[in-house]
Amino acid sequence: MTQRQLQILYRTSWTIALLVVAIPFIFPFVWMVTAGFKSVTEIFGAPTLIPRVWRWENYVEVFTYQPFARQYFNSLYIAIGVTALTLFVSSLAGYALARMRFAGAGLLMVLLIAALMVPEEVTIIPNFFLMRSLSLVDTHWPLILLPTFGAQGIMATFLMRQYFLALPKELEDAGKMDGLTRFGVWWRIALPMSRPALAAVAIITFLNSWNLFLEPLIFLSSLEMFTLPLALSNFNDSYGLPLWNLQLAATTLAVVPILVVYLIAQRHIIESFALSGVKG
Repeated sequence: MTQRQLQILYRTSWTIALLVVAIPFIFPFVWMVTAGFKSVTEIFGAPTLIPRVWRWENYVEVFTYQPFARQYFNSLYIAIGVTALTLFVSSLAGYALARMRFAGAGLLMVLLIAALMVPEEVTIIPNFFLMRSLSLVDTHWPLILLPTFGAQGIMATFLMRQYFLALPKELEDAGKMDGLTRFGVWWRIALPMSRPALAAVAIITFLNSWNLFLEPLIFLSSLEMFTLPLALSNFNDSYGLPLWNLQLAATTLAVVPILVVYLIAQRHIIESFALSGVKG
């Protein structure tokens, strides 16, 4: 057997082994997608992976049973808004913590990291009273402001700080010699060079905001204001029992955006986490 044949055999063996290992992870997703085309009777009566009768009308009924299109739009624009605001705030704060020397910078970083250790359930009640005092309950503002300036924003700031620490300081010095202000150095030099970190923060923030459940459950009460996580649990019959076929069809639709975004930019997440530990 030649060297080339051995390489082909080695790669084929590894591919087959990885496919076998991936089956337990892929099977629930495939079952969810196919079950969205079944009736409730077929899902529980005689379960099969491939539907005996493909019920395409399930996906039509999803939009007629409740304002699913409006709820889909709510999740989409909230996730985009949180992502854009988090990128702006975390990049500014991360750059300041990485490059600017001021009294208490080390203590501030320690406090930010300590804040990450506080469970979300501990702060949700004080945040609710705060939002209620500002008349923001049953609006989308808590779902935008709290993640941006809460634990999610702190984690994004930490990632951006670590990435900015790894950038060559000589490039910033050259920018200052050319007359750039501190803001100009951040905008024209630091940000363009931190695209992998920005992409990773954007993807992680988008996914977290898209899947947010506790905050919408606490702050929202109107059906038209619901986001997708709340909407998915609202497909019930007149007896309060779940309509599993509609829930699974709606869940399949909800997975599509985050799946596409992650598959397109997953390389940036790995690169950013790898580079975030270069300097501390």
